[in-house]
Amino acid sequence: MQILKMVAMTVLAFGLTACSSSKFKTYDGPEVTRVIVNKGNRAMFLMHGDEVLKHYVVDLGFEPQGHKEAEGDGRTPEGEYLIDRRNPNSSFHLSIGIDYPNEQDVAKAKAVGLDPGGDIFIHGGPTRPFGPDWTAGCISVTNDEMEDVYAMVNDGTPVLITP
Repeated sequence: MQILKMVAMTVLAFGLTACSSSKFKTYDGPEVTRVIVNKGNRAMFLMHGDEVLKHYVVDLGFEPQGHKEAEGDGRTPEGEYLIDRRNPNSSFHLSIGIDYPNEQDVAKAKAVGLDPGGDIFIHGGPTRPFGPDWTAGCISVTNDEMEDVYAMVNDGTPVLITP
């Protein structure tokens, strides 16, 4: 009876380990040297020099045309930024932060008496997507795709967001 219990516990433990999956992947390929987001084409490219390592279809802010000017405008920023932080406990699966607003963004917003906003991320999506361009100004991919992005893109990686 004791042996049967031990076998059952071993099978149960193995089953739980085999069923659990981690959202944290490892990546040992070429370094991502730049992230390029083309808002018009709803496309994001993870680049190594001139080579495209990965390509994703993205969702943007709920008001996708034009550069982000103020908090709450629903626009995704345009310009050159850096990945500056990671959030493994994001409300949207995983996320990596973009260092918006930069000095130029802040100056433009202040000149017209506005707050430029912040907290712009590349992140996963909700379990049931809201439809296209649903974020508050972020860049969204699927959760599975975000696991790859999170593993591949390091802090300090340049990000170019074009219209």
